[in-house]
Amino acid sequence: MKLLLISAITISVVTIAYVMTPSKSTSNMTPKQKILKAMYPFIMKMGSKKTKTMTEENIQNTTVDFYSLKIELNDGSEFPFSKLKDKKILLVNTASNCGFTRQYEGLETLYQQQKEHLIIIGFPANDFGKQEPGTDSEIASFCKKNYGVSFLIAKKGSVIKSANQQLVYKWLTDKKQNGWNEETPSWNFCKYIINEKGKLTHFFPSAIDPLGAEMQKALGL
Repeated sequence: MKLLLISAITISVVTIAYVMTPSKSTSNMTPKQKILKAMYPFIMKMGSKKTKTMTEENIQNTTVDFYSLKIELNDGSEFPFSKLKDKKILLVNTASNCGFTRQYEGLETLYQQQKEHLIIIGFPANDFGKQEPGTDSEIASFCKKNYGVSFLIAKKGSVIKSANQQLVYKWLTDKKQNGWNEETPSWNFCKYIINEKGKLTHFFPSAIDPLGAEMQKALGL
């Protein structure tokens, strides 16, 4: 009990100090967003690390070719996945007011390190905790100003199973379409990896670090 109390006090002090300290990188953040960013290391430690991986035993024939899909980007332009052949692809459902929002930082670092071979696409969604209430232009501004995001961001939509689910997420969560997986995002910043042949190979929950060992291994880095 004493240890938990000390930890809680430490977290509170660190959070207050972080929010009160001026920072260029957080100049476009609300107080809530600053607190969530400060809490990120503790949130990561508490999150689930349960992943799913394609194997020879669980893979089946797919009914929909990944490269036949397309999305609308947050600037309104259309982006066909046929442009992504021979690239590894990381798809992430994102939100601006989440405890995992700081992963934008790691995702951008990963993209800068591997952009010759890796495409990252963020899918803003308000599905979990109403943590992405902004418009597409507000989301783009937030990502750029606070995390320097230069990878692709899709038009805001829904990633959970529903009539409004984005088509790419219908593919990712229907084993008849992708060959094996039905795991849907359980929270913001879940991750799916597509290999150079358009095959879904991994699902990672929110608490898997974009720069962590699991991700590095899955991407073959």
